Order: sequence, then structure tokens, then C-alpha cells
Amino acid sequence: EGPESFPPLRNEAAVRVLRGRMKGIQGHCNSCYMDAALFSLFSCTSVLDSMLFMPFPLCDRNVQGILRDEIVSPLRRTGFVRASSVMHLREQLTDKGQCSSFTSAEKDPEEFLNLIMQQVLGIEPLLKLQSGGQKEQECYCYQIFMDKQEDLVVPDVQQLVERSFLSSDLKLVEIPSCFIIQMPRFGKEYKMFSKIIPSLELDITDLLLDSPRECCLCGDVATLECS
Repeated sequence: EGPESFPPLRNEAAVRVLRGRMKGIQGHCNSCYMDAALFSLFSCTSVLDSMLFMPFPLCDRNVQGILRDEIVSPLRRTGFVRASSVMHLREQLTDKGQCSSFTSAEKDPEEFLNLIMQQVLGIEPLLKLQSGGQKEQECYCYQIFMDKQEDLVVPDVQQLVERSFLSSDLKLVEIPSCFIIQMPRFGKEYKMFSKIIPSLELDITDLLLDSPRECCLCGDVATLECS
């Protein structure tokens, strides 16, 4: 008999299970980078559930079991994950990685995702990007980098992704199966935006390499792109 699985939370069920005190993933000892990433990846979507069940070639079944049984299942079942469960995962990742501070220091979410997806589970990269006609690069998530923009006070995710791609001259080589986006820096010292509005859908038409688009003047298929 295989491990028990719980579907991601949707609509009213998500509100009922996840709202209120003692809900979500309990923070402890600089774990916020991992708590936020895990909550985003698994609470209300199943797009990465292969991470929990698939026997990938390089897969560490112990880490996969902790992730599935001690974190994702309780989160979807009761809406709460205790800090000790996340610490169990952090201890295992410290053993697997070249980095000894996963249990204590504050990390970048990208560092965590790269370690668990590439080195521990052996998943193929989720994104293929190309910058200015250069060789395509593969990655697991995309971090929004941009200069401070005075006209954006309370931006939405769509605006941030489009402007970030434009400023870095980036295109998606293909439609990604999963598009993990890390928002701009938000730390103790510096906050680029006080609030960001989630875009419930993301239009990537203008971000795709060689995708047919219509001319904004005549409506026919465009042959040139003006940034």
C-alpha cells in the first residue's frame, strides 16, 4: 500500500482549513524562507506533487517521505505544520548539501529550491530562459530583479514579471509546466514594495520566444517587436 495522499486545498475548503490562528507552517530559527516556499508550492496546487511521489533517478526517499508525510499531508489535512517537522527536513538537507547552515541561518528560497529539486530529488529544471539571443539557460525558479520604479506603488505580479523580463532582455523558450516566481527583496533593511497584488492568472504571451503576436497598429501577425 502506497503513502496516503491528500489533495490540495481549493476555494472554500482552503479558506476554512488555512485561515485563523495556529494555521500555516510554524516558523522557528530563521525558517521563513522555507516555510513560505513550501506553503506556496503545495498548499493549494498539485502541480509539483510529483516531488512527493515519483521515484526520480537521484531521489532521496527519506527526504521525500519527510516532505510528503510530515509537511504537505498535515498542511492539507489540518492547515498546520509544526516547526519540528520543518526542522527535521532542514536537518536532512544539511546532511545532503554542501552547506551546513540550513538549520540555523536565513537563506534565499532559490538556494533551497535548487538543493531539494536538483541535488536531493533529481528533478529536471522547470524553466528554459533565453537572454538577448544568447544560449538558453535552465533553472527551477525565476527571481524578479528590477530597479525601483516610481510609477509602481502597489504593483501586481503580472506587471513585475513583464518589467523584469524586459529589463533583463529575457524570453521563455517554451511554456513552462510550472512557473515559480520569487518576488523582489523584502527584508529587514530594505523593502522595494510595501504590497504586491497577486495576479490569479499570468499572461505569458509577450514573454514567449518566437510566439505569434498581433501588431498593435494593424492587428495582423507582427513581424517586429519594439521593447
